[in-house]
Amino acid sequence: MAAAATPPPDQGAGSPDAAGDYCDLDPFTVGAAGHRFTFLPHGQDRLKALLDLIDSARASIRAFYYLFDSDVSGTMVRDALIRAARRGVAVSLMVDAFGNDAGAGFFKPLVEAGGRFAIFSPKWGMRYLVRNHQKFTIVDEARVMTGGANVSDHYFAVPAENGWCDLSVLVEGPVVGQFTRWSELLECWVANEADGRTRQLRRLRDIVKDWDGGDGPVRLLVGGPLVRKGHWAWVLRKDLVSARRLDTVSAYFSPPRSFRRLMARVGRRGEARMIMAGKSDIAASIAMARLIYGQLLRARVKLYEFAVCKLHMKLVVVDDVSYFGSANLDKRSLRINVELMVRVEDAALAAKLRAMIDHLAASSEAITPGWYARHSTPLARMKWRIAYWMSLADYRVSKLGTS
Repeated sequence: MAAAATPPPDQGAGSPDAAGDYCDLDPFTVGAAGHRFTFLPHGQDRLKALLDLIDSARASIRAFYYLFDSDVSGTMVRDALIRAARRGVAVSLMVDAFGNDAGAGFFKPLVEAGGRFAIFSPKWGMRYLVRNHQKFTIVDEARVMTGGANVSDHYFAVPAENGWCDLSVLVEGPVVGQFTRWSELLECWVANEADGRTRQLRRLRDIVKDWDGGDGPVRLLVGGPLVRKGHWAWVLRKDLVSARRLDTVSAYFSPPRSFRRLMARVGRRGEARMIMAGKSDIAASIAMARLIYGQLLRARVKLYEFAVCKLHMKLVVVDDVSYFGSANLDKRSLRINVELMVRVEDAALAAKLRAMIDHLAASSEAITPGWYARHSTPLARMKWRIAYWMSLADYRVSKLGTS
């Protein structure tokens, strides 16, 4: 990738001007701790891998998605599920009510083919704020595809065609059994919710709180509403306490103050690098992140904004530990939404993922103290703070507030 010979002040070779020829990386596979992980940074590879996974199913498919569209890609995935059901595969699909842009009628042919379809739909009240933000498909209890990508054309197109920068991972190994066990708990909860049973929010919290992701080098960690100990974020917090290196790619960045302090401490005692969104489907998310830039820059954290296309990736590498899955580094993912993250302790995998982050950083704009001084005017900071507080209520409010 060619960089400008003489970058402008406060703007490194990874500026937007140098990113015109950006392309997603090819798939790569890493073996770690008895598992096989295939990373899919390219949108078309994600779609092909998902369709191939569904078409390979012989016994069962369990799929959970926050967002499912009735566009070209969504229709292809739905029809693959229908084909599987017709050949005798036990197919179960759950989507979040807030993210289900396709509508229940779109999935009627799947039910008619013998598949099961359910909506994660907490009723109005406190439960309404809880989202099933997970994205994963389990096939034959042996393979799973997870990550940040939902089912929509946006997540599978190339950047030049308004595709979003995201990451999915195909996983084979013992942790897939944890995915199966977790999916069974969620299916039971949704069935009880549909029956109108009481105290279902408390039950959901108990499911998350009581979840045991194991203590080995590969763990399935989960999160849910107002749960602290045992939450995926609780484990991440412990990893950050003594960390000397931190690399993150986060589409939505607005962590609680306690996490910001831990991240800043990593920058002061070692090395920290964070890639944020320069383009997003929720414009307020950029403002939310920028409100925090000053604190991080003072701690010598290296900040970047990726603006080649909309950023949707969720990736954290702490020392030799890698996290990937559905969760952002924002308050909703850390405290409210139902989320999952795979945690892998493996130095070679951490190095490979840092190389991928290098690729993103090379096409991102460096956020320097000079950049921040120019952009953090009193009016800008007021707008950033308004966006930050609106975001705590609901994604829908954030969107309305910036439309």
